[in-house]
Amino acid sequence: MPIEFIGYVTGRHQSETIPPVGPAVDPGYIATTAAIHENAGFDRVLVAFHSNSPDSLLIAHHAAAATRRLGLLIAHRPGFAAPTLAARQLATLDQLTRGRVAVHIIAGGNDSELEADGDHTTKAVRYARASEYLDVLRREWSAGAAFDHEGAFYRVAGARSDVGPYRPGGIPIYFGGASEDAVQVAGRHADAYALWGETYDEVAAMIARVSAAAAANGRPAPRFSLSFRPIVADSETQAWERADQVRARIDALQHGAGVQAGAIALDVAGASPAAGTLPTNEGSRRLRALAARGERLDKRLWTGVAAATGGRWNSTALVGDPDQVAEALLDYYRLGVTTFLIRGFDPLADALVYGRDLIPRVRALVAQEDARRGIAAA
Repeated sequence: MPIEFIGYVTGRHQSETIPPVGPAVDPGYIATTAAIHENAGFDRVLVAFHSNSPDSLLIAHHAAAATRRLGLLIAHRPGFAAPTLAARQLATLDQLTRGRVAVHIIAGGNDSELEADGDHTTKAVRYARASEYLDVLRREWSAGAAFDHEGAFYRVAGARSDVGPYRPGGIPIYFGGASEDAVQVAGRHADAYALWGETYDEVAAMIARVSAAAAANGRPAPRFSLSFRPIVADSETQAWERADQVRARIDALQHGAGVQAGAIALDVAGASPAAGTLPTNEGSRRLRALAARGERLDKRLWTGVAAATGGRWNSTALVGDPDQVAEALLDYYRLGVTTFLIRGFDPLADALVYGRDLIPRVRALVAQEDARRGIAAA
């Protein structure tokens, strides 16, 4: 299975260290970011979805128009559109882009953010709904004749689509979530399972859980995607100095006078959990527990931003010079990770650094590892 790198595109320039600049939808920034990622050697870019953000499908369409080969991983929340409609929307964009679309299904997440869009269901209900949603979604993509569906959440009569995915293999479905409900849905549906960056032992354990859930559904294990925020510099000392600067900048933005509330947050509707309480999603609870164990874990893993933000999103970093960070990513590849979602705290500058200094090194190390193990190149 070939190694894959996923970057990140938003509607405007912003990150945990850069407060939002300009209008919420900046067409030039979207096009520039997409082009930078394509030229840097990324395979795809994630287009995120939040209760306050521009529409991910439309941002992805603009990014596709600015590039020639770059894949699109479109974050999508089931439950707000009929699965038959979503299937046709995604398939239409997949046809227009000649097979560049993948979809990242987000079912759980932050309760308060879901409520901002009018969804007051529990996590267990959302995961059950997502599973049925994906049943209908896949059937709309693959059914040649009209079909009916009657389930707990959706009732469809005579559904049929004139448009399907561009490739015979369909549109890849990525799925995330660390709770048992999430793992079970991933085992039934996921082509790729996405998890946030944790220690080697914890990542290996999650891979085993999801692989077992897939096997129980008679499916092969999905590919595994791991998210990190690499902090790369010419020397290890400089990289750690930059990590300290990132942490200081985040602290200043969170606590500085006159700073817009939630300026560092990409999920503004989901405020940081109050003192003494835990986040509602399992992934954030895991990151908070990880940060409580220490700021530096394994070889390169840094939890400083996870600690500063309450673990509200993928915020763990790998810190070091390019060779050190590439070797750490190789360690995860050896555990079974074949996709890395990497994005920086300075989005455009870091994407350039990753393309120049990190991605080629990781690809070369993976090729050497595959040759050593006798795995044919894809």
